[in-house]
Amino acid sequence: MVEISVTSTTDGICLSLTLSFICNEAFQKCLLLIPTFLVEKKFPYIQKQLQEEVKLLKEEHPNFDPVLAIVQVGAREDSNVYIRMKKKVAAEVGVTAKHVQLPRTLSENEILSEVQKLNDDPKIHGIIVQLPLDTDSPVDAKRITNAVSPSKDVDGICDENAGRLSHGELEGYFIACTPLGCLELIKRSGVTIKGSKAVVIGRSKIVGLPVALLLLWHHATVTVCHSRTQDLRSVVRDADIIVAAVGQAQMVKKDWVKPGAVVIDCGINSIKDETKKSGYRLVGDVDYDEVKEVASSITPVPGGVGPMTVIMLIKNTVYAAKQAAEKL
Repeated sequence: MVEISVTSTTDGICLSLTLSFICNEAFQKCLLLIPTFLVEKKFPYIQKQLQEEVKLLKEEHPNFDPVLAIVQVGAREDSNVYIRMKKKVAAEVGVTAKHVQLPRTLSENEILSEVQKLNDDPKIHGIIVQLPLDTDSPVDAKRITNAVSPSKDVDGICDENAGRLSHGELEGYFIACTPLGCLELIKRSGVTIKGSKAVVIGRSKIVGLPVALLLLWHHATVTVCHSRTQDLRSVVRDADIIVAAVGQAQMVKKDWVKPGAVVIDCGINSIKDETKKSGYRLVGDVDYDEVKEVASSITPVPGGVGPMTVIMLIKNTVYAAKQAAEKL
């Protein structure tokens, strides 16, 4: 007997195929999981939803324009690439992205002054400080990002917004974009977060800890692993949901992952590759080619968490703009 079942979410993005073979007890049940590759291209509904929200906002307030200010100090080329991505997605949704490029010669106080001008400008609804800062003299980046008004901190990394997440407040403020994107990807994988075992590899304040808190407040049982975790492979192997955010190229291998687990790879590392013109290629913290054979859903690098992070930034900006419009 062969049993075939196909299930999908309402968005039509989660596919599983189960084949059961039973023949005089000679065969045992076999499970074949076809991975759902969680990439930005599978989530056009998010951008479409944001487009509709912006369109409605502009209809209700004809002279209103949602604006995101991207503050860049210096001119690092890698930062320029990320800024172009943000501007592109913003334009597609209907948000104006204002690139505020400051000279690298500015002092810390001068940069703070420029950020304050944006805080005070009612036409600016969201602010993100592009990191790392490219300056001639030492500058405390945390002090700069903390200078952004919490009501405009669409990157969600100032102390006030981070503190709210730690207290389980999930609405009415901004959650950091990468963790928020990870949560969205996990939800859309089809896995039930409530009651699941989740392992987060990495405890950074920007990704690891916020992801762990988000999963905790969504009722997963969460384990946070780090450089001093004993028998890391066994801990990860027990997880239904794995979020890798440790910065170690292809560290998570196939035998670390329980069949059917959802794997979210936040890492971005460069490794040598003589077949590439540049001499290197980008990989995540997960050995993608190995792990995709056992995971039910997995994000590639590049093209997975990165694009979703940008979408979450624009989503936060649209929310900030709507909040500002309500006060008009």
